[in-house]
Amino acid sequence: MNKAQPEPTDASPAARYFRPDAPDWHWLEDSASPATRDFLEAANAEHAAWFAPLAPLAESLYQGHLARRELASTGIETALDHFTFYTTVEADADYPRFWRYPNGKPDARECFFDLPARAAGRDFFDIGDMALTPDERWLAWTEDTRGDERYALWLKRLPDGKPRALLDDIGPALCWAEDQTAQSATLLFTRFDATQRPDSVWHLPVALGEGAKDGAARLVWQESDPEFWIGMDKTRSRRWLMLESASKDTSETWLVPAGDPATSPICLHRRKAGVEASLDHRPGFFYCLHNRAGAHFQLDVIDEGCALAAARSSAPADWRPLVSHRENATLEGVDAFAWGLMLAERDHDRAQVTLRRLVLDRAHAAILDETLALPETPCSQLLEDAPHFDAKTLTLREESFIRPPRWVELDLASGTRRVIKTLPLYGDLQPAQLASRRIWAQSADGESVPVSVVMRADLADRPLPTLLYGYGAYGDPQDPWFSITRLELLQRGVAFAVAHVRGGGERGEPWYLHGKMAHKENSFADFLAARDALVAQGLSRPKNIVAYGASAGGMLVGTCVNRAPEAFCAAVLDVPFVDVLRTMQNPELPLTTAEYSEWGNPDEPEVAARIGGYSPVDTVTSQVYPALWIEGSWFDTRVAYWEPAKYYAKVKQHQQGDAPVLLYTDMQSGHGGASGRFKAWRDAARQDAFILWALGLAEGPEVQSAGKSAPPTSAARQ
Repeated sequence: MNKAQPEPTDASPAARYFRPDAPDWHWLEDSASPATRDFLEAANAEHAAWFAPLAPLAESLYQGHLARRELASTGIETALDHFTFYTTVEADADYPRFWRYPNGKPDARECFFDLPARAAGRDFFDIGDMALTPDERWLAWTEDTRGDERYALWLKRLPDGKPRALLDDIGPALCWAEDQTAQSATLLFTRFDATQRPDSVWHLPVALGEGAKDGAARLVWQESDPEFWIGMDKTRSRRWLMLESASKDTSETWLVPAGDPATSPICLHRRKAGVEASLDHRPGFFYCLHNRAGAHFQLDVIDEGCALAAARSSAPADWRPLVSHRENATLEGVDAFAWGLMLAERDHDRAQVTLRRLVLDRAHAAILDETLALPETPCSQLLEDAPHFDAKTLTLREESFIRPPRWVELDLASGTRRVIKTLPLYGDLQPAQLASRRIWAQSADGESVPVSVVMRADLADRPLPTLLYGYGAYGDPQDPWFSITRLELLQRGVAFAVAHVRGGGERGEPWYLHGKMAHKENSFADFLAARDALVAQGLSRPKNIVAYGASAGGMLVGTCVNRAPEAFCAAVLDVPFVDVLRTMQNPELPLTTAEYSEWGNPDEPEVAARIGGYSPVDTVTSQVYPALWIEGSWFDTRVAYWEPAKYYAKVKQHQQGDAPVLLYTDMQSGHGGASGRFKAWRDAARQDAFILWALGLAEGPEVQSAGKSAPPTSAARQ
């Protein structure tokens, strides 16, 4: 239902471009209209004028960040069958260069892919995927030069062959089959439907020999259900190509022999509503990670021959439990190797992931069953890319809110560990000078919500100005991560907190399920409870808390700001998903149909009412809003530029206080923002300058005029 909109009375773009006959600002959805660009450029000009006094602070933050970081770096080497590969980044480069050398001959290194040269002269450049042929002598890649996530496919012979354009307007993912000859090889890729949903897998015979010609792309498999997206992969054993079609809560998997990609796919896991499954393979066996037995997932095994026979005859398959469903842990992932399996398990009570190694005999009895030790808790411990099926060593990545990432080589025979790289950190704030803690907030329904906090150790005994971050969607966990950019805020006395709200995956699958669909209200209650717990437990100053959310996290923050504006002195909403109801009512937009199982289908009246009750654009009211920094991207296909623009315009209209409401639209990028690292760091410094200003920490002669060029802050900042 449309509500009467007050007409703006100031000289802001929201006042100048307001149309009484279109009070909902839907006309901004017309990207071809000059008025739309005029409005966004006017808002950018308003933003620039307000921000000008803070520009020196932003520059100081940016330079401080650069001083803490190793700008020139060399990546970890990965040995494949024939060559060892690694990357380097020059100190002044936005993108890496890719290098290789024949195994065991590091002096024969050669650069085979120069991304700085490839990206030169472009406002935006992003690689979707890179794939080496089985003989490691040809490289295929996809690239996006606009930010709209539509990719072009290229090929070159290594190391210095001329790049050859193969296809345009395809999905990012690539996968080579295992049928390479001297003349050709088969490359699999995806294509989009009209809503930019990857709906089909194709294979392309690619010419490799002199005089050979590329074949015509052929459709392998197509998905007609608009809620399902197609993906593809190859087992580490290199025996099978896996084609997966999945919605947010249901999946189906088909297999194609990697050595004979022209073979018709066979379905090893048929879709059943609400059942998610992923497959892996060791010669003689298939493994299925699924939630048929319970929401927290179980791992089953079956003999390869039995599975294929059952699939071909559509008969029931005799899967046997290997790791049973448990109530206190979610089984999140499985990686198959010649010697057994690596499992990722999430403990619900500790909100912590651990890696578990299973060494198996032919009967699948465990010769070794061990959980890898963690360097601290909470932390993140991940298995890095391990291309070799018979790997004798694995590389782990470990980090926390106070520990920079380090890469550890695990020798599987001896169990010994060797640190092969630690991210260097320079400057006056080192890990020993930081403190991190986990607190628990009680939400409105009594649920305990984990909240992570990091601050300077010497300030940990007092309430601090705080930046509170939240996401809470799609089951994505916000596990501990280290940020060099964050150090600039911590050094200036800011605490950084993460509210691990329901809808994310921090406490396993139940945590996700209790924060989606009809349970979405839990996410908002959890975020506000986290804010209150930080104050009640003496970690945060009640009048100095800034909320931060990006994408779906922007929806979380926008809703909480609408409901409790007094809880925050400011908020940053980065490419925020805020026009939820209208977006979900338009099945022609990217993502809409795929997300019915996340938010609901508003064709159902009760679902429309539920979404409309929290959609930030639809719940703006006349009240005193805190300072708002809102960002969008012109080429964003996930959250359209008009969503943050509408939210800005509506809040401007309804603002009863004097805090600034600002909109900036990046006219040269997409959902992920700037593609080059230096521009991305500058963008982060601008946000941080605003955050420090809102927290009252932008003191200094360079920003004394900020209060004059910007409206005075509201009482919530005192």
